[in-house]
Amino acid sequence: MQAATSRESYKIAADRLDEYVRGAESSAVAATADDLLSVADLLRREPRLRRALVDPARSGADRADLLAGILRGKVGGDALDLLTTLVSHRWSAPSELLDGAERLGVAALLAAADKAGDLGEVEDELFRFGQVVAGQSALSNVLSDPAAPAAQRATLAGELLAGKTRPVTVRLVEVALGGFGGRSFVGALTRLVELAADQRDRQVAYVTVAAPLGAEEEQRLVARLSAIYGREVTVKQSVNPEVLGGVSVQVGSDLYDGTVLRRLNESRNALAKR
Repeated sequence: MQAATSRESYKIAADRLDEYVRGAESSAVAATADDLLSVADLLRREPRLRRALVDPARSGADRADLLAGILRGKVGGDALDLLTTLVSHRWSAPSELLDGAERLGVAALLAAADKAGDLGEVEDELFRFGQVVAGQSALSNVLSDPAAPAAQRATLAGELLAGKTRPVTVRLVEVALGGFGGRSFVGALTRLVELAADQRDRQVAYVTVAAPLGAEEEQRLVARLSAIYGREVTVKQSVNPEVLGGVSVQVGSDLYDGTVLRRLNESRNALAKR
């Protein structure tokens, strides 16, 4: 969890990003996002640079000048402005600066998809790819293996997604493969789905059922959950015949398990205690 100082520094840069996005074309925002993520990769590879960019003995202007000297001519002007804004404020640890740069790049990618009218589709594509990976243990093992080079795993993911998803989705999958925010690949994909939903001011509900919900059933569930949480909800369905029937719903840390499997397990446990 980021310290308060780091959260405030990130918020300043995120506000600057919002201001930039309002006046920019989707393609320009996407290019800026790619620059931001490339610099996040640089910070991941260069721990000495990370330490220098959070050194409290340097002024904010000195830290910004240091980064600008390294990046000038190598990234676009908008990305450079956002990055120097990021490092000119205080960070509690070098790792938090890295997380902030990566998060800013992801936020820019999602904003680009939003401006293009593609964000809902990107959110669904990320979720569906996560389902495909979860359903194939061999593929999951290969893509989740931290010992395998990220570039090699990204090439495999790109081949699987080619022609089936939007470029922003492919780029976000690459971010997930790099361990976005220190998470596992599957955990990173899940977080990216949630950030995409949040960009659309929605809450994600993960629904597990034995057979797919019909359109009317899903609409009723969405309406009920939206009333509970006071925010529009987007449902992500997973089909698992082993639950036998009923519905399990997870929203954030809240779990509503009305499956037949859960009731059978409760009955079995009650009998075992007699």
